[in-house]
Amino acid sequence: MLVIGLTGGIGMGKSSAAAHFKRHGVPVFDADAYVHKLYEGEAVPLIESAFPGTTREGRVDRALLAKEVAGRPDRLKELEAIVHPLVVQAEIDFLCDQEDGGVPVAVLEIPLLFETGAESRVDVTVAVSAPEDVQRQRVMERPGMTAEKFDALRARQLDDADRRARADHVLDSGSSLENLQAQLDVLIESLKLKDGSVMERLRAHRP
Repeated sequence: MLVIGLTGGIGMGKSSAAAHFKRHGVPVFDADAYVHKLYEGEAVPLIESAFPGTTREGRVDRALLAKEVAGRPDRLKELEAIVHPLVVQAEIDFLCDQEDGGVPVAVLEIPLLFETGAESRVDVTVAVSAPEDVQRQRVMERPGMTAEKFDALRARQLDDADRRARADHVLDSGSSLENLQAQLDVLIESLKLKDGSVMERLRAHRP
């Protein structure tokens, strides 16, 4: 099975690309969505122990947790040390299940793919990119977003030029959704002809 790593900065169009993969019948694991799930389940007691007072009624209060790690790289690393291993194991389980089911291609949607070294868990990397002014406009239209929040989010992410340089394939989402989908159609057809090699190594990490 071929494993695709889908990435891109905030507002670049990852969700639109992931949705199009799904329409082609390609299963997608959404790392961000899984973190939300962890914050309402398995990770709650671990985070409460490391960051007392950041959980409410059995779930992580994301606003309180954000205050705990804001401007504190050491605390952010502590949080990542709790969450990242859980996400990685879930990704591996997802991929193994898909391969066991005979699926030829699967996608890991990981915003911080290069930042966290997750490219080692995929066969092919795909970055979704848009001009900075388009990105800013999209993100600033989100409810509750401020320029300060946007800048803080971007600061955590790899510069888009560096991301494009490191990716095997780059998709331009700066014009229209139809154009992005057309690029994806071509890419998906070309990738269906490739074989993956990462799964044998990943299976070694499954209990």
